[in-house]
This record gives sequence, structure tokens and C-alpha cells, in this order.
Amino acid sequence: MGKNSYEAVTRAAGSFIRAKTGIDLLSKYKVPFAIRQVLLPPNRGEINEFEAWRRKVTGQEASTYAMFFELRCRRDNVSKNAMIKKLRLTPQQGMKVLLRGEKEYIKEMRRFCAKFTRPPGNKIFSCGAGIGGGCVDAYGNFQPCLLSRHPDTVYNLKTGSLKKALTEFTPKLREKKAINPAYLSRCARCFLKGLCGQCPAKSWMEHGTLDTPVEYLCGMAHVQARFLGLIKESEKSWQIINWRNRLDKFCAKEEGR
Repeated sequence: MGKNSYEAVTRAAGSFIRAKTGIDLLSKYKVPFAIRQVLLPPNRGEINEFEAWRRKVTGQEASTYAMFFELRCRRDNVSKNAMIKKLRLTPQQGMKVLLRGEKEYIKEMRRFCAKFTRPPGNKIFSCGAGIGGGCVDAYGNFQPCLLSRHPDTVYNLKTGSLKKALTEFTPKLREKKAINPAYLSRCARCFLKGLCGQCPAKSWMEHGTLDTPVEYLCGMAHVQARFLGLIKESEKSWQIINWRNRLDKFCAKEEGR
């Protein structure tokens, strides 16, 4: 991690010294902490250097990176969203980063796919949004999902109550079904749901709807699935009929069966 690349990312002169001072103080007073790198053009070529420094400072073996950046959930600035898209790694570039710890990645994917990978069906919300709670913003709006500011997913507490938000609004929202033909023919039938970040919030950020496929996320899921052997090069995941057999075969290797 170098001063020039760090300050190119933060766009703030003197930020490298301030960050280093803070890290040194955490180490000096034995405060547990972790370090995560955001992969951007100025520092992508320093991964090896960063990992060596991180292990020395924190003792962490595994590295985590922020690299598949989300757009602005307020959908209030087209130019900033365009900038974010330019900073994203391609699915192929992202895969190379994931495979820096290939054995652990494959092992984790077997556990993850066994638990989370299956077609979600036509309900828009197949995640945990609104289950057991939600969040309230500074304007008195309740949201089952912090990232989704679609008008249909926001409840005004100034004209209602938290009780109604939790017992009426949220349960009804979670029953909402997709109407977009592209979603119904692809996402609803796709068994790679666990590998894909497609969700109502991401659809909202990218398209302003709750049920439009996000091609960037779809591409990342397919690149991973092809590497893991879940689909072939020419296949699309929503076309696979025997997906359960493929998934069982892949996950069974974890148990040595």
C-alpha cells in the first residue's frame, strides 16, 4: 500500500499519514481490527504488496475486497452512477481476485451453494428484507431494506405507525410478485440465485424498478458458475432443467461422497 495510490483513491492530501497513524495506534494499544481493500484503478496492481502488509499488521490470513460496486440507491445523480460503473471490475477480473485463494473459495462455495442456491420463483423478495425488522431514515420513512428506496418499499411513519409498518406493510410487500417478463423468464427460474446479487434493491439502483435483471450481476454469477462446473460455456443458468443434480454433485465433494 503506497502513499500515491492511497491518496489517489481517497482524493485527499495527507490521508495516507492519517490512516497510518490510526492503524499504528490501534496496534500499539492492542485494539482488534481488520483491514479491507477497495479495489480501484490506482491500487489494483498492489494486491500482493497490500496482502503482505495486511498480514504483518493484523495477522489476518484471508483477504476481502470491495470490487463490485453498487450504484446510488437514491438514484439522484446520473453522472456519479456512470463513474461508479467505470470503476467496477469486469466479471472476469473479479474472478481472478476471488481465485487468489482458490481452495478456500471453492470450499466456501460448496457450503454456500448447498444452503442458498436454488430458483427463487416469482416473488420479488426472496431475501431477508423486513423479516424481524427494518430501518428508519432521518425523514421518518420505514424501509424493510436499507438500499431500496423505491416508493413501493418505503412506508411513511408520519402518516402511519411502526406497528402497521411491521405487521401490515412489510408482510404485504414480501408477497409482491414480479411482472417483468424478463425477470420471470430468467431470474425467477435461475438456480444461481445464491451466487447472484440480483435483488429488488439492486434492480432499483440500476433500473428504477424492482424486477429488472441486472446484467452486471448476472455476468458475475455465470462466470463463477462456469468455473465451478455448474454450467457449461454455452449455457444460461435459467435454461438448466437438471440443476438440482448438478448442484448436489458439486456440493457432495465437500463431504467426500
